[in-house]
Amino acid sequence: MVVGIQIPNRRLSAAIVPLLPILTKTLHLFTGHMEIFFEILKYTIPALIVFATAYFLLQQQIDEQQKRLSGAMRRDSLKLTLPLRLQAYERLMLLCDRASIPNTLLRVRTPGMSIANLRGVLMIAITQEFDHNTSQQLYVSDTLWQILRVAKDDTLSLVSKAAEGLDPNAEDDVYIDRLLAALEEQGEPGPLQRVAIAVRTEAGRLF
Repeated sequence: MVVGIQIPNRRLSAAIVPLLPILTKTLHLFTGHMEIFFEILKYTIPALIVFATAYFLLQQQIDEQQKRLSGAMRRDSLKLTLPLRLQAYERLMLLCDRASIPNTLLRVRTPGMSIANLRGVLMIAITQEFDHNTSQQLYVSDTLWQILRVAKDDTLSLVSKAAEGLDPNAEDDVYIDRLLAALEEQGEPGPLQRVAIAVRTEAGRLF
């Protein structure tokens, strides 16, 4: 049994011995390539670190410059638009005052007017006050302008509804009493007062 085990070992040794030079040469080649590979890494890794650091610093500089440029542009834009926006807010505050029903009545009512005449004059005067300020929407927010449009519609609706059921040819005293009573029932803040509050709030954000 001992001889049976040794024979295959001798045959295996006989087969491996001729391959030893080849295996040795291959191992030397592999070792040499590994040395070259590690030598390359020795120079490549520091270069990559330097490149990554330089890229990071450069990107940081570019971001800072863009922020400064953007800030400068916003400041320049604000310098140009701030006076126009403030003027727009002032005009809208004046609109709230002039378009109010009591103040419009003081401007347009004349003695002896009929209900139909006064109603028509009020509708025209209030509409014109809003129309004259249409360009101000360029300088205010969409939200504020929407509040203004709702206030216009509500005010004109009140003027129109107060005349319903009245004799259009009658004197305007009853109509005026109805208008003032409707305003009182409306409570505060009314539509135009809400516009004034929105204007002050938005203008305050500029400072």
